[in-house]
Amino acid sequence: MANSSTSSSTLRSILPQRVSRRFLLRGAGVVCALPLLECMNGGLADESESRVPRRMLLISNNLGVLPKPFFPETTGRDYSLSPYLTLLSEHRNEFTVFSGLSHPAVHGGHSTENCFLTAARGPTRSGFRNSISLDQFAAEKLGPITRFSTLNLGVNIDKANRSLSWTRDGVLLPAEDSAPALFRRMFVQGSPDEVARQLHRLEERGSVLDTLLQDADRLNRRLGANDRQRMDQYFSSVRDVEHRLEAAREWEIRPRPTTNREAPQEIADVKLLIPRFELMLSMAQLAFEVDVTRIVTLMVDAFATPVFTLSDQKNTTDGYHNLSHHGQAEEKLRQLEDVDRQQMLLLGKLIQGLGGVNEQGERLLDRTSILFGSNMGDSNTHDNTNLPILLAGGGFKHGQHLAFHRENNTPLSNLFVTMLQKMEIETDQFGSSTSTVTL
Repeated sequence: MANSSTSSSTLRSILPQRVSRRFLLRGAGVVCALPLLECMNGGLADESESRVPRRMLLISNNLGVLPKPFFPETTGRDYSLSPYLTLLSEHRNEFTVFSGLSHPAVHGGHSTENCFLTAARGPTRSGFRNSISLDQFAAEKLGPITRFSTLNLGVNIDKANRSLSWTRDGVLLPAEDSAPALFRRMFVQGSPDEVARQLHRLEERGSVLDTLLQDADRLNRRLGANDRQRMDQYFSSVRDVEHRLEAAREWEIRPRPTTNREAPQEIADVKLLIPRFELMLSMAQLAFEVDVTRIVTLMVDAFATPVFTLSDQKNTTDGYHNLSHHGQAEEKLRQLEDVDRQQMLLLGKLIQGLGGVNEQGERLLDRTSILFGSNMGDSNTHDNTNLPILLAGGGFKHGQHLAFHRENNTPLSNLFVTMLQKMEIETDQFGSSTSTVTL
């Protein structure tokens, strides 16, 4: 329902008040479909495409990690590993850790969780509207090169309210939190009847878009210059959806890739946070291996995670959120350190896994930028500055701690621009960026 409200208000903002209710509702119906279409399949790749595949895996835990054991005390290439990073010591030259990065004017504690990849300012202000996320921006620039333009995943996620992935209109894209369902999307070909039904649904959506464009074109002739400009922007969005629909039709009749891996079993118990996280990371790696997408987002919704299981198979004494407000209580800190360390070990396993896959003579790791971080610098105090950020792989020159000013932070979006450029996307600006980060 939140998507419907947002989409309807979007349409009202660009249409004159005298437009009929029927036209408005028709338009709102199409716009309501946009979030679903944004996360649909991308188009078919150009068979003559010869560029090296570049990928991004963007991971966030919305309660972050304990800052003291995460951040190194020294900087540069000879920095001393922090207690957490010691768990990644064998991969030291495969990652860079950052301090002093955050999003300017993105404050408000937990309200910032949906802004981690958008950098949209003022999430607590009245009438706040999110902006396009890094993954969707990259997908727009890359164009239709894989079956799925992006895959948006979640662990224990409140899908109706939280996501790393947002459309250009600031609409939430729901995350997929079921590994078996994701496996089916990637590898299971529907029956002829199922394919026909899906093609019919795509054709219906296409016909609605055609009708909308015809009516909007008639309306456009009665508008002033400023309103025409806004309508042109709307037309561009609708035409982009048309292109995605056409690509979806082509992919629907094209055989899905094959794999010798067995379909994963669902881990339904939300207390098994780390196993569920590990499973989704393995699915992200599999998606890259078979090249069904170049971009994956993954939110670990710690805020929505109740009592969960620690490494010693004992359950926590409280839910993740309440633990994060530890107030320096020794027992809560011990449990938080346990789960933080388990996450570091998962990152190490991911780095090793991608490093062991060969793609056209190169390691998959060198073609995949892995960003791990959070919108929370310190959940205990609701601090949204000095965010914990680690970047691995991607062909960068790693093995260092890049420290920026702890009080006057550098925009995290500067790193985002660097990552976009590494994917051969021609841009020098994203979000609140002011420059790039040299790696």
